[in-house]
Amino acid sequence: MEKVSTNNLTNQMCAEDPAHDIWKRQRHPLDCIFHPRSVAVIGASEREGSVGRTLLWNLIRSPFGGTVFPVNPQRHSVLGIKSYPDIASVPEVVDLVVIATPAATVPQLIRECMAVGVKGAIIVSAGFKEIGEAGAELEQQVLTEARRGGMRIIGPNCLGVMNPLVGLNATFAGAIARAGNVAFISQSGALCTSILDWSLGENVGFSAFVSIGSMLDVGWGDLIEYLGDDPHTHSIVLYMESIGDAHAFLSAAREVAMDKPIIVLKVGHTEAAAKAAASHTGALTGSDEVLNAAFRRCGVLRVHTISDLFDMAEILAKQPRPKGNRLSIVTNAGGPGAIATDALISGGGELSELAPETLQQLDQFLPPQWSHHNPIDILGDASSDRYAKTLEVVANDPNSDGLLVILTPQAMTNPTQTAEKLKAYSQLGKPVLTSWMGGAEIAAGTQILNQANIPTYPYPDTAVRLFNYMWRYTYNLRGIYETPSLPTDSDQYAPDRLLAEKILAPAISSDCSLLTEYESKKLLAAYGIPTVPTEIAKSDLEAVEIADRFGYPVVLKLHSEIITHKTDVGGVRLNLEDAAAVTRAFMAIASKVRAINPQAFLGVTVQPMVKTDGYELILGSSLDPQFGAVMLFGMGGQLVEIFQDRALALPPLNTTLARRMMEQTRIYQALQGVRGRKAIDLAKLEQLLVNFSQLIVEQPQIREIDINPLMVSPDGMIALDARVVLHNADITERPIPAIRSYPSKYVQPWESLKGDLLTIRPIRPEDEPLMVLFHQGLSEESVYLRYAHMVKLKQRIAHERLTRICFIDYDREMLLVADSKNLQTSEHEILAVARLSKLHGTNEAEFALIVSDRYQHQGLGTELLRRLLEIGKEEKLSAIIGYILGSNHTMQSICRELGFQLQPDQEEGMLKAVFVP
Repeated sequence: MEKVSTNNLTNQMCAEDPAHDIWKRQRHPLDCIFHPRSVAVIGASEREGSVGRTLLWNLIRSPFGGTVFPVNPQRHSVLGIKSYPDIASVPEVVDLVVIATPAATVPQLIRECMAVGVKGAIIVSAGFKEIGEAGAELEQQVLTEARRGGMRIIGPNCLGVMNPLVGLNATFAGAIARAGNVAFISQSGALCTSILDWSLGENVGFSAFVSIGSMLDVGWGDLIEYLGDDPHTHSIVLYMESIGDAHAFLSAAREVAMDKPIIVLKVGHTEAAAKAAASHTGALTGSDEVLNAAFRRCGVLRVHTISDLFDMAEILAKQPRPKGNRLSIVTNAGGPGAIATDALISGGGELSELAPETLQQLDQFLPPQWSHHNPIDILGDASSDRYAKTLEVVANDPNSDGLLVILTPQAMTNPTQTAEKLKAYSQLGKPVLTSWMGGAEIAAGTQILNQANIPTYPYPDTAVRLFNYMWRYTYNLRGIYETPSLPTDSDQYAPDRLLAEKILAPAISSDCSLLTEYESKKLLAAYGIPTVPTEIAKSDLEAVEIADRFGYPVVLKLHSEIITHKTDVGGVRLNLEDAAAVTRAFMAIASKVRAINPQAFLGVTVQPMVKTDGYELILGSSLDPQFGAVMLFGMGGQLVEIFQDRALALPPLNTTLARRMMEQTRIYQALQGVRGRKAIDLAKLEQLLVNFSQLIVEQPQIREIDINPLMVSPDGMIALDARVVLHNADITERPIPAIRSYPSKYVQPWESLKGDLLTIRPIRPEDEPLMVLFHQGLSEESVYLRYAHMVKLKQRIAHERLTRICFIDYDREMLLVADSKNLQTSEHEILAVARLSKLHGTNEAEFALIVSDRYQHQGLGTELLRRLLEIGKEEKLSAIIGYILGSNHTMQSICRELGFQLQPDQEEGMLKAVFVP
């Protein structure tokens, strides 16, 4: 493996990146489960048909290169193998124990395993939290014991684990899976056995086959991260009943999904299914809409049938992802083409419009009666040559993102010969799918296509459904890694956090859970969200005085710390044209509210009447028990619950994610301009959503917040009403945000030795253009120290690479940049970059840094590394390491100055720097 210098910015997924080539470099804590050198079966039995017997038999009949020890205090041998009374009696250190004893015995067994250094356990026993409180208490005892010594546990209540690549079968299934490149993880053990049986008949292979059970310890996030590092795993498919640790799942999935498809079948999208899943696993199922938003945010593809689960794993392994949703259909029959078209459109896809040059080329060799549009019906007498020529022409059409070739067996059509012709077109840079319809007559052609990595399906609507999954998968990934825009003057969008704190502090100290409308609008304004001018009037005379100053017409609204929905109690009066109308409105509101609750009336707010020639939107946030704060955007107004036109997303957002959120709603089409009406300023609305998401994540005291309506028009946008609900002071445990927000606390000024003022701050997705300029200014020497070999500029500034640098998960790594702002032009420049990346499966991190040539020897590298060390201390890391070229004396000197210990690393041929916080 090639090693990079510590004096660099590490590309986290590249082969030369030391921080992420863990598979080869060191033993991962989960290796004791997937690659054990020795296994003990506690509860091994001779009894025919027992779980203990099946587990032991599976381990010994499928050699995995390790030793197997039966543990049974009642027997001297099991299945002819010497048995031991307890784990302490086993003569070797055991990597993995498989426990198949009653649930009540498990806590003590885990305690005994910990005492002899066992690092991994699979608990197949049932009788834990799925049976109620007593079982849940047993689980906590097991987890407490395991955490004392760092033991990792799969289960309980699971089938076990297979690693077919090495022959490990630590399950009580009937057979071991075939070896392959798909990792399958399931919460249902019964589904595992069904999938296993199906896979053996279909010759489908797996790199890992895991029944995860109740996820007491090892969860989705652990396994996705581990299998993401596994070079033998090309895709990861999940059967999910509950998400468990949502934060860990999102973090791991977001890191892995860019390189390996993660496909999930999540049950519980109906109320009945959610109840069934909860009773089966003992875990609550969260809101399905929120879950979809979470999957979109981390690039996970959700499907809804078992067949789609594995079909998508196959198709993404064989064919490239489409760049868009436009499909070209080639068929020899009109009916199947129409069926495919209906399925495409209903699933959100589009028929590609054939380019003029494509039509012209097709006219040169197709019969005059061909359809002359998409679907491209090349008629029932289509020969294999006609199919091949058509596919070749249509594949080059710039308007097409993918191709579907349909064949129905007709007298003049040879399915096998046509398949032979088409197999040469398996890699066109866009996906090619086929539907060979029929039975025995098309079987040989189907086999030819599948062997050529061209997926084929018996029905065209099935193929189209999978194409729709493919483009949505691309769309979601692009939303995550598409470079967002940064406002021309980003400083004007910086929130006034001191003002926000000043607004919230009195309510929090007085344990008031509801902000008034006046306070709510002030809070929005602190985050750059325009609000209508609002003043409080405690008497009718004050109301008239304010109205006279604003100018008529005006609006009066109830001012209360108790009542949230003012319209429901008659607390809103619109379009008041004069002082007399204002007085009458004040008296009416006061009278009606005091009759309901005398303590609720504190006065009214007076606001100018805003023209409603625009669109009423709603923007809000509420808490999900699994994912924390969830944003809502959609059509607003009084009928918001009736129209149900809304989209959900997990904050924080950037402008790209904000646009994606808007695109999911029907009102978005109107916002772009319809029927002669001008479009609104979508870029400005994107930024408003970004600011709102920032408010949500930076003010965790907020439990709920609504802006309804948010009035938008070509002339501008303004929040007409707002409602903010705070957590009660006695509630200390709040849902943790699913995604860590931008760590603004690390934004700090710094002065160089020359006196230049810089800002050292965490990187943002918007920094990609600045990173391109930064790399363009590096010398060959700095590049060499970056990689320990020369890397071309084109490679260093490729979007695919820079996204992994700019779009980081702040929980997994921290990347600081030194930012210089030109005061005359307001342009920014990045002068240095420093990175701290957590190593998978450990509590250590690796650092890397690089400084622009013209800013070297100014103390900047030392300052960046010092700040990384401070961050490492805050994250409670056990060690921070780096690798330095022997010729890089400057970096060695900096490390020694900051307290690193340097030692030769013969394997890497470099110096290893180690800092223990």
